[in-house]
Amino acid sequence: MEQGISLTSLSDRVEIAPGVWMPRLGLGTYLAAPGPDVEGEVSYGLSIGYRGIDTAAMYHNEESIGRAIKASGVPRADLFVATKVWNSDQGYEQTLAACERSLNRLLLDYVDLYLVHWPVRSKARGTWRAMEELRTVGKTRAIGVCNYLERDLEDLLSYATTPPAIDQVELHPHLQRADVRGYCHEHSITVQAWAPIMKGRAGSVAELIEISRAHGKTAAQVSIRWLLQHGIIAIPKSIHKERVAENADVFDFELSEKEMAAIDSLDQGKRMGMGPEIAARLNGLVRRVRPR
Repeated sequence: MEQGISLTSLSDRVEIAPGVWMPRLGLGTYLAAPGPDVEGEVSYGLSIGYRGIDTAAMYHNEESIGRAIKASGVPRADLFVATKVWNSDQGYEQTLAACERSLNRLLLDYVDLYLVHWPVRSKARGTWRAMEELRTVGKTRAIGVCNYLERDLEDLLSYATTPPAIDQVELHPHLQRADVRGYCHEHSITVQAWAPIMKGRAGSVAELIEISRAHGKTAAQVSIRWLLQHGIIAIPKSIHKERVAENADVFDFELSEKEMAAIDSLDQGKRMGMGPEIAARLNGLVRRVRPR
């Protein structure tokens, strides 16, 4: 385990910005359909101890998540809610307005983390100026980015007054992002993994299966534990209660140095999710079908 990392329960948090502590393991909600699917995931997750929730305008489920949060009875101060501004809503004025819409849908006065969903270079400076303003006025406690590679981060840091607290990227045993992780570590940016269990495909990786058997766990749990021991925040997603519980059951075992090294050797540079090309083609999606 990397030095200084405490991994004991779902309540474990890491400081991503001054005074802002984020759960090391949270609930991802990408493609969790609005209504019973995502409301059930969030409600059950909160009932068993999850406190971090990750969503986005592009997921079209903020309203449902807002209802689940409100119905849960969990104090707002105990929650960590993150959402994102989509590509077509970037730019200074547009980002300010997009955040307000997300807050209204989530039934919240502020989010704990507001993220730029994908880099849009033509709008980047205005977008980040808005992000910094949203933090200053208390609409969000921390700001960050998603899917930023080293060159994107370098460009952002050249003009940012407040650096990003988080870079959320696709990261799992087959896509380990050593360059991005190294750059983030050098610049005190916390890395967060989406698709941490390879969109459910961790269970087909022979090496993960072998390690999981030694611990009486599943391959998905081993993948999550590997990330956590590397100091990477993980947000696995499932709408099935048994999987939501399984993903949280990763605090009663520890991977050895040999096992960590074995997983480290699995990198194939293989993406499971959306890349920048698809994101660019979907640029106007949220604007056309944004929930009312």
